[in-house]
Amino acid sequence: MDKQEIINWLLEGEVAIQYQVYRDLLFTERKDLQDRIAQEGWGARFMAKRNPDGHWGKSFYQPKWTSTHYTLQDLRNLCITPDNPLIKKSIEIILQNEKANDGGLLPIGKTQLTDLCINGMFLNYASYFKTNENDLESVVDCILAQIMPDGGFNCRSNRFKTVHSSLHTTLSVLEGITEYERNNYNYRLKELIKAKKTATEFILMHQLFLSDRTGEIIKKDFLKLTYPCRWRYDILRALDYFQHAKVKWDDRMMPAMQILLKKQNKDLTWNVQAKHSGQTHFEMEKAGKSSRWNTLRALRVLKYFSILIQLQPEG
Repeated sequence: MDKQEIINWLLEGEVAIQYQVYRDLLFTERKDLQDRIAQEGWGARFMAKRNPDGHWGKSFYQPKWTSTHYTLQDLRNLCITPDNPLIKKSIEIILQNEKANDGGLLPIGKTQLTDLCINGMFLNYASYFKTNENDLESVVDCILAQIMPDGGFNCRSNRFKTVHSSLHTTLSVLEGITEYERNNYNYRLKELIKAKKTATEFILMHQLFLSDRTGEIIKKDFLKLTYPCRWRYDILRALDYFQHAKVKWDDRMMPAMQILLKKQNKDLTWNVQAKHSGQTHFEMEKAGKSSRWNTLRALRVLKYFSILIQLQPEG
C-alpha cells in the first residue's frame, strides 16, 4: 500500500478509527463521526455491556479488563462524545462509592492506600468526560502528594519504600494531568504543570525504555506494540502521549522512534504484537495481524514529529 491506500484502509475501519484519522491525520473535525461512536461498532458494544447499576463487569475495578474502570478507559480512547449521560452517571457513582481516606480512588476498601496508576487513569477519563472539578480535587491532591524525588511517579510509593519512579505509573499520571489541563480545570493547575514537566523529563532521561544507570533495556515488553495498553507502558504509548501533549521533539526520543520504524510492515502498517491477558468484553483486533489502532497511532506520531518522509521501510 502507498500512503493514500493506508488512509483509505484506515477509513474502512471502525467509526472511532475514522473519526481519529480525520482529526489527527487529515486535520478535519468530523463531529458527525464522533456522534456515531456510541451508536455503532465498538462504542455501541461497550455501552451495551453497561449494567443497570451503572457499572461494567462486577465492579469499579473487577475483573480485568471488563470492569467499569477499564471500560471507561476504552471508551475515552475511542473518543466517544464527552457529554454521554450514561458515562457521566457511572463516573458519579465511582466518585460516590470508591474514594479512599486519602482522597484517591481505591477498589479494595476505603481504609487502604490508593494506587496511583488507577488515579492517573481515572483523572484522564474523568477529565475527558468533564467531571465536576470539585469532585476531582482530592484526586489531584492524592497525585501531587506522591511525586518522587526523581520527578516521576510510582504506584508503590505510598505503600512500600521505593527510591525510583515507574514508567508505567508516570505515563498514566501524565495522561491524566494532560487531559485535566486540556479541559480547562484550574485546581492546583500550576503544580500539575510543573509535575508534568518533571515526569516528562523522567521518561526522556530513560530514552523511553533504557536504564539511566546501565543503558540496558529496562524491560523487553516495553518494545512490544500492544493495544489496548491498559495500565502498562510501551514505547508507542509514550510516543503517542508526546504527540497528544504537544511535547517538542527531543533527541532522546530517537532510539524509540527507530524501533517503531523497524516494526513497520512492508505494506506500511503496524501489527498488534501482543495482548495483555485477562477477560475482555470482546476482541477489537487480533494479535499478530495488521492493526488499524497501532497504524493510526504510529502515523500520528510520525506526522506530528514530521517524520512521515521516513515511512517507506528499507528493502
